[in-house]
Amino acid sequence: MKNLPPEVLQQVASYFQVLAEPTRLRILNFLRQGEHNVGELAQLCGYTAANVSRHLSLMMQQGLVARESRGTCVYYRIADPSVYALCDLVCDSIVRQFEQASKNRQALLGYAAESEQKKTG
Repeated sequence: MKNLPPEVLQQVASYFQVLAEPTRLRILNFLRQGEHNVGELAQLCGYTAANVSRHLSLMMQQGLVARESRGTCVYYRIADPSVYALCDLVCDSIVRQFEQASKNRQALLGYAAESEQKKTG
């Protein structure tokens, strides 16, 4: 991000905004398994086709997904596989944060139990 002009930073922010919606992340996860049409994605996600279609449109604007018409159906696939590397990096970081928080909680609970035992014992 060094020395990027403001208009490029705005584009970067727009890209991350698309990824900041859980529904779109679910759709990306299903597309990781292969291409799907809107109806299939709607069924997999448990949302309406109109809702899924709206999300796919936003993802297309950012270049995350591509569409291909086949007869009366439109199939979507990942256009930029690097989005998975980015998502995996963020998810791994969050998992590490949760694990550290859990360790800290366990240590605190152990300290509290030890302290209580000293008071009563």
